Formats: sequence, structure tokens, C-alpha cells
Amino acid sequence: MKTHRSDPFLLTPGPLTTSATVKAAMQRDWGSWDDEFNAMTAEMCRRLLGHANATGSHVCVPIQGSGTFAVEAALGSLIDPALTTLVLVNGAYGKRLVSLLERMRRPYEVLDTGDAAPPSPATVTERLQADPSIGYVALIHCETSSGILNPLEAIAEEVAAQERELIVDSMSAFGGLPVDAQRTPFLALISSANKCFEGVPGFGFVIVRRDALEAAEGRCHSLSLDLHDQWRYLQRTGQWRYTPPTHVVAAFLQALDEHDAEGGVKARLARYTRNRECLVTGMRRRGFITLLEDRWLSPIITTFLSPAHSAFDFARFYAELKASGFIIYPGKLTEMESFRIGSIGHLDVAVMERLLNAVDEALAAMGVDDCRPAA
Repeated sequence: MKTHRSDPFLLTPGPLTTSATVKAAMQRDWGSWDDEFNAMTAEMCRRLLGHANATGSHVCVPIQGSGTFAVEAALGSLIDPALTTLVLVNGAYGKRLVSLLERMRRPYEVLDTGDAAPPSPATVTERLQADPSIGYVALIHCETSSGILNPLEAIAEEVAAQERELIVDSMSAFGGLPVDAQRTPFLALISSANKCFEGVPGFGFVIVRRDALEAAEGRCHSLSLDLHDQWRYLQRTGQWRYTPPTHVVAAFLQALDEHDAEGGVKARLARYTRNRECLVTGMRRRGFITLLEDRWLSPIITTFLSPAHSAFDFARFYAELKASGFIIYPGKLTEMESFRIGSIGHLDVAVMERLLNAVDEALAAMGVDDCRPAA
């Protein structure tokens, strides 16, 4: 993988390292009302529906802003305020769903399994059977605060069997992990440009079942985040309601081309998995411990427990790695000191091996010779 020499490698769950050609796609200006740009938007939505095998049953609605903007748009537009949402929480992003529902004053219940375990499909079924007021289940596909990959397919099957609706925050997984709307039923799947498709930040999108979106008119709490109105305006005019991130859309179409050229989701998942295996194997050889058991590790990002060594300081560790050209992520755990390293983006095993060498240099500079965490 090639990157500009001055660019650091972003070992995060997004924004992430992009190709030089994706960056170059932003060198032209576009009119947001122009027919050519409208065609770009339509093509983007069509291709995203294809990636989810959702053409016909669902529509794709882009929303300006970060991924959380799209999540709020989906929750606020699609959830009937008379029904309760069961939120499956095992990290910071599940908790963010709860915060959004609180702000909207929508009723919710929480099934919290902690930082290091996925929700049990059987427990979800028990909760749904016990409470007929629950109309929706909200799930984080890959909870990047820990790196855990949640069992989307199994939970979707249980939710469908109980005749409830599933909303999937697949922010850091869609494009890198397979999703098939015909086999894994969902009301809505939410993601963004700057994740596994390896675009740049600027918009999110919601793949939503057409019939449910048609029924959502007038429901949203927000003007700018009204998913139904955004979709209707796109249908009528071909344009986004408000100024779109034109350069970001152009970059995303280039990223989609590169995703296809690589071999689609299957090939991208294979590369991300190789990156993760190289990273985890190398870090464990140096004495680091992962938060999660191997069976829960995702190919997206991995949480490592911080060494208990008195000389280890995360801020210093981060600065040493940044000086070597690598930017990692701080931890988001509430009970243990940790940090996170991503496997996604325009990266390969050669980059991960260079990172491991930089980790050796950082540890030596700090005088850390034991990377085991506290008991």
C-alpha cells in the first residue's frame, strides 16, 4: 500500500488511511444542483444497495455529517414513539444509542453485557417475549470501543421470529463484513463514508426498508435529520435537501471503484483479517494482552490492555508512535486502562509489521520491558 510520505497511517476505526487516488478525486469542484452530481448521488445509492443485497426492498438515503448524524436520523425518523426500543449495549457506541433515545424522549430498555461479551440471542428473545411493548431492537454490528464483533445474523433471526424490527449500526463494519438484507432481515442499516469503503469523512447513509420509510412522514424530531424528507426530496429533484459534501461524494465513488477492483467485501475482509492477525500475533509476542478472547475479535479494531509497568504512559506511547508515522486510538473502557489499534483502511501486513517495529522503539524509549497488564 502506498501513501504520501508526509501522511501518517491512521490505525483507527475511522477516519482512516485512504489511497492517493481517493484523495485526488476531491480536486474538482461540483455544483450541488448539477445533473452530473445528481447522477453521482444516484449511482452511489444504487451501488450501496447492491452491497447489502437490498435493491427493491430497501432504499438508500445519504445524510450530511458524521455517522452519528445518520444514526440520529434513523432513530428519530423510523421509531414509533409509542413503542419501546431494546438497545443491546456492550460498549460506548451502544451507550450512545441510549443517549440519542433519551434526547428524543423515546422509550427504551437496555440489555448491557459489559465490555467483553456479546449479547445472547436467546436473552434477546426472552426480553422480547416478556415485553410486548418492545417494537425495535438496536444493535451495534462491531462495537469499536472494544473491537467486539456482535452476532448480527443470529440476533436478526431472533428479532424477526418475534416479529419486531431491527436497527443495525454497522458504522465500522459495512463494506468490510458481508451483509445480506434478504438473509439477515433489518429495518435499517446505518454506516458512513469513512469506514470500510475507505472514503473520507463527510456523510453517513441509511439503508432502510421502503415501506417503513414511507410510513415515517412527519415523525422526525429534527428538520435537518428527517430521513423521510431527505428521501422524498432526492426522489423529486435528484438533489440533497441541503448543501451536500460534493467532494466527499466524488471521493466515495472512487473508493467504491477501488473496493470493487480489490474483489469486494470478500477480499477486503481477507486483507483486514490478515492485518488483524499480524497485529495481534506481534503484540502478544511482546507481552501485550487483548481485552477479548480470540472468538470475539473483529477484523476492524483490537483493544489491548495497557502495561502495568511504572514507566508506561499512554500519552508518551502515542507520541512516540506518531513520530514514527502511526496514529492509534486511546481506550474507551470504563474499568481498565487500554488502547486500540485498527486494522482497516488503506493498509496491509507490511504496514502492520512497520508498526510493530515502531512499538519496539517506543517501548525502548520509555524503558518498558514488561507489557503485561495489571492483574
